[in-house]
Amino acid sequence: MPDPARDQDPTVALQKVLATLSYLLTRSQAHERQAARAGVKAGRSDLWLLMALDANGGVSRVGDLAALLMVEPPHVTRQISQLASQNLVERTPDSIDRRARQVAITPHGKAVLERLQQASQATLHQALDGIDDEAVATTVAVLNRLVDHARRRDAEDPRPPQPEA
Repeated sequence: MPDPARDQDPTVALQKVLATLSYLLTRSQAHERQAARAGVKAGRSDLWLLMALDANGGVSRVGDLAALLMVEPPHVTRQISQLASQNLVERTPDSIDRRARQVAITPHGKAVLERLQQASQATLHQALDGIDDEAVATTVAVLNRLVDHARRRDAEDPRPPQPEA
């Protein structure tokens, strides 16, 4: 049987695969299964905020987190309150500006993040079984380029497109 992807423009095939993968990975059921395997209760957006904090040395200002996550600061403030009530993050004084507050990932938050990442990595190892490291590295490079492009595009024009009348 012929492979339809072989006759397709590679960019079209990539767009279809990315759309399907995005859908499958962002379904709430997929995240809930992954969180259950890790033995934690954290939403997808919680995971992203914890990852952003961890990538930023464990501490960040709310505005910087909002910019990194490409959301409005009030959204991050509400989420931080929820995460603080679960002892995943804590508010700390800003050493430079005493009026400002920073958010820091707690040891418990770090442990939750590590368990979620380990569960995710175990799933990836299964999915990539038999694929050589060079192919995975090439895929990572291509996906990083797409991520960088999307971030630059959103930074240049953060407004959502308006529907045509």
